[in-house]
Amino acid sequence: MDTVLAETETELLEFFKALSDATRLRLAGRLAEAPRSADELAELLGEKPAVVKHHLGRLAAAGLVTRPEAGSQTYRLRLEGVRALAGRLLAHEVTTVPEGAAANEFEHKVLRDFLSADGAIRDLPVQERKLRVILRYAAQAFEPGQRYGEKEVNARLKRLHPDSATLRRALVDFGLLLRQPDGQAYWRAEPIPAP
Repeated sequence: MDTVLAETETELLEFFKALSDATRLRLAGRLAEAPRSADELAELLGEKPAVVKHHLGRLAAAGLVTRPEAGSQTYRLRLEGVRALAGRLLAHEVTTVPEGAAANEFEHKVLRDFLSADGAIRDLPVQERKLRVILRYAAQAFEPGQRYGEKEVNARLKRLHPDSATLRRALVDFGLLLRQPDGQAYWRAEPIPAP
């Protein structure tokens, strides 16, 4: 597992551990209303100040609360810490390669690198070998033996990538999608050529 992802998972675990306590949840809720001191929070929650300070320490360690600055006793909810954690998690969104989409480990890696979690194509690779893998994946949007008009081809490809025209031309250029000379009908090549 990559080091950044492992660190993010550790942070995520600490985040949820910090919020897994009812008192800490109540503290976070009160701090969401307004910044407060430990004594104010203790009074609001009916807890001892030492208990509140202990829980505030756990929330601060998880990046959810800022510790008071010098000369201040005020704790603040730290939403930017939550946003930063969410951003790191989204950056490492795991793509699950559809069953049967990859014939080997190289294809699996290319699909994992270029597909989003919903199966859409994030980017078209520049390297031809990788592009062929992505095009084979895109060709599977068409049923063997079925003929499609250009509008239907574009609609199916638009679900995979916003630039359906470029994707359609590449599929035709690489022989994965065949078409009549007048462009009125398209169909998938059978079998789909290997990359």
